Amino acid sequence: MALTKQAKTLTTKQASVAMAYLGSTRHPIRNKVIFLLSTKAGFRAKEIASLRWRHLIDAECQLMDVISLTNDASKGKPSGRVVPIHKELKVALVDALELAKQNRHFDIENDFVVRTERSARTSAKVIVNTFARWYRDLGFVGASSHSGRRTFITNVAKKIPMAGGSLRDVMALAGHANLATTQRYIDVDALAQRKVMDLI
Repeated sequence: MALTKQAKTLTTKQASVAMAYLGSTRHPIRNKVIFLLSTKAGFRAKEIASLRWRHLIDAECQLMDVISLTNDASKGKPSGRVVPIHKELKVALVDALELAKQNRHFDIENDFVVRTERSARTSAKVIVNTFARWYRDLGFVGASSHSGRRTFITNVAKKIPMAGGSLRDVMALAGHANLATTQRYIDVDALAQRKVMDLI
């Protein structure tokens, strides 16, 4: 496969550094949710901006164990999907939900998870620019709003066999229409490649 320019995946250390950094920002709860939706759910910028509370809480206003992302909140068919909520993301979402409920006009059906100081929602472009600013401040060269998604897909692809799954499960979690697209997202592991040579 030819080498192409892609957003770099994040290391475990970089993710930890980013979370610590976001904890010191003006809106730490919201910003951690944005970052974790990218790295722990594999969401695109558009999906982060389009996510509504109805996609992840039940009729009793309790957080579910999955995010039911509809096609209209994604790129259209078949990119809508059900994604189990990672434990770290769930903690951040619980905090964000408690904050959202403090607004007496909170609307479970229509309110967006990510909002700004001036607006009830944000846009994909703002999410993209926000990631660019964060990564620039952190000195993460080659990282972009797509880095978290690539990191998520790569990590899931490495660990899905341990859970008894296959690349088709990775494809479903990513919301891709075909396996070839998913495979292009997966970062190669030079160390694993060296190790496998001793096994063949």
